[in-house]
Amino acid sequence: MSMAHDTEELEAHVDRLLVGAIDPHVHSGPSIAARALDHLALARQMSAAGFAAVITKDHDYAGVMTAALIAANFPELKTKVYSGIALNNVVGGLNPYAVEHTAAMGGKVVFMPTLAAAHHLKWEKTSGWVHPASTQKIRAASAVPVLDGAGRVNDATKEILDAVARTGLALESGHLHISETLLVFEEARRRGVRALILTHPEDIVEATLGDVRDLAAQGVFAEHSLCMFLEGSKFKTRSTEDLRDQIEAAGPDQTILCSDLGQVGVFSPLEGFRRGVKLCLELGYDDAQIRKMVSLNAARAFGLEADVAAATAA
Repeated sequence: MSMAHDTEELEAHVDRLLVGAIDPHVHSGPSIAARALDHLALARQMSAAGFAAVITKDHDYAGVMTAALIAANFPELKTKVYSGIALNNVVGGLNPYAVEHTAAMGGKVVFMPTLAAAHHLKWEKTSGWVHPASTQKIRAASAVPVLDGAGRVNDATKEILDAVARTGLALESGHLHISETLLVFEEARRRGVRALILTHPEDIVEATLGDVRDLAAQGVFAEHSLCMFLEGSKFKTRSTEDLRDQIEAAGPDQTILCSDLGQVGVFSPLEGFRRGVKLCLELGYDDAQIRKMVSLNAARAFGLEADVAAATAA
């Protein structure tokens, strides 16, 4: 068999695995940070590849209104666009009104503070990485604490968790330090939050593989940003072996792969998924395991099962 034929077979294999896929963490625009494509362009690109859904994420606003506009005006698109909210300064930090509004408008997920997390602001000073978003273009971010002075989950966070539980949204840990996430997730379980997702344990949040393993055993999903593992990505900080270790720590049943892409100067979210699936094939994961990690687990976590089934059957 020729090399060209092998390449064609691999590309076709990847194409099949991306039908019904979900990108649950993607940074399309408009945004105060530079983005390479907007939410509609993303939906068109992913629809052409057969994706079931995307969940757009901006650090500064809930994209639920844009998602509603796309659904109403572009019904021909196969990919459904959803969004969520990150509890940073621009939306008022730990604002239960914003959470409830996001849910009422069809949102799927709440991120605990990201660029305004106390840990993120400390990490940013020593990492050499500066995020070109509201923290630089408006005014300096102020920390949104989730713990009180005694190191317990504060009342404002508890109110958020109650709103998340009541509305059925999923909860992502954002850029909290892993020590904070463990406390917040424990409280979230007590308060009945439906789905918990650990945001990119491989970077920023200082989680260990043991943390990933322990949380997965408790039913938490580990969400990995493919942009941090892929050659050619300006965000690459981890190796192929690191991806294997992360997947093995949680297991394919509790692992979610996302692109975390959409920025300028790097390949597209779709290309990120294509490269990510190839990487998983190289690591020896079979089709059933990969489909869980790029589709079915996200469907469970974010409540998108019907969308996945429809896209896969189309």
